[in-house]
Amino acid sequence: MIRRLRYRLEYLFARSAMALFDSLPLPFSVRVAEYGADLYFLLGGMRRRTAIDNLLQAGLASTPAEARRIARESFRHFARLVIESFASLRWLTDDSWPSHCTLDLHPDSRRLLEDPRQGLLLISGHLGNWEVAAQVLSFLKPVLGIIRPMDNPHIDALMRWRTNRPGIKVISKREAHPAALMGALKQGHILALLTDQHASRDDTVLPFFGRPAYTHTSPALLHLITRTPIIFGYCERTGPCQYTLHVEEPLVFPPTGNRQADIVRVLSTLTGRLEAAIRRHPEQYLWGHRRWKKLRPMNGHPPTPGEPVAQPAGNAK
Repeated sequence: MIRRLRYRLEYLFARSAMALFDSLPLPFSVRVAEYGADLYFLLGGMRRRTAIDNLLQAGLASTPAEARRIARESFRHFARLVIESFASLRWLTDDSWPSHCTLDLHPDSRRLLEDPRQGLLLISGHLGNWEVAAQVLSFLKPVLGIIRPMDNPHIDALMRWRTNRPGIKVISKREAHPAALMGALKQGHILALLTDQHASRDDTVLPFFGRPAYTHTSPALLHLITRTPIIFGYCERTGPCQYTLHVEEPLVFPPTGNRQADIVRVLSTLTGRLEAAIRRHPEQYLWGHRRWKKLRPMNGHPPTPGEPVAQPAGNAK
């Protein structure tokens, strides 16, 4: 009963906030969101400490003061992301998007994106504005995204309704069955995956900025099974409602016969691409997430980098 009431109140607050920001001029809404981010940075001790520690441990800040500065700007960036992403549903159209987003596409990736029959695995992280990236790419090719459902089912439904648009389909992890994902790739769609969140014990341990972290195995398995090309990309915010969509060259990894070695090769390459992009724009990355959680012992010892912490799906003969 109490939980249902809390969910209802959270939903009403979210609806009211959306209506308020929709009624305000966009620059003013962004400024209010930035002030809110500054307040949360001051009061949200756990997230602030996590972000600062992550920056120091990753080597992207040499002093606590520098880490604090980057972390604070990261909080402000994600406040802007929320406001601009919702607003972009109005001003990012088939005709107007080129005035807001510059395409920085590798020529080979551009050819694949322009081929309606070619499915693609787009791998990215919580860097820049991934919502705008999906919207822009949907003007070139249908996009299928996978999200973690929100704990509040009312807000989850609200977010899906608010972000729904032609060319983009979003499903939850519970709906992401292999047959559905492979079917989308066969139909020439983009399967967009954000792979930088903490994974489960069923995945693989790999270094991320030099520290071992559980890493999602599904992108590598999908690539190795379907032979679908992988493209790494991210959408850099360059100014108010201005972006550059960077897409690197397509990647193809021929199987060697050693499934686990192939998985590690694919994931290590993608992790390296993401690390390089984050180094270029550290203030646009989600540093408040606890990516480096403590590794749980398996068979009496902690997993080592490259070791599967469980048998990967599809690895059985």
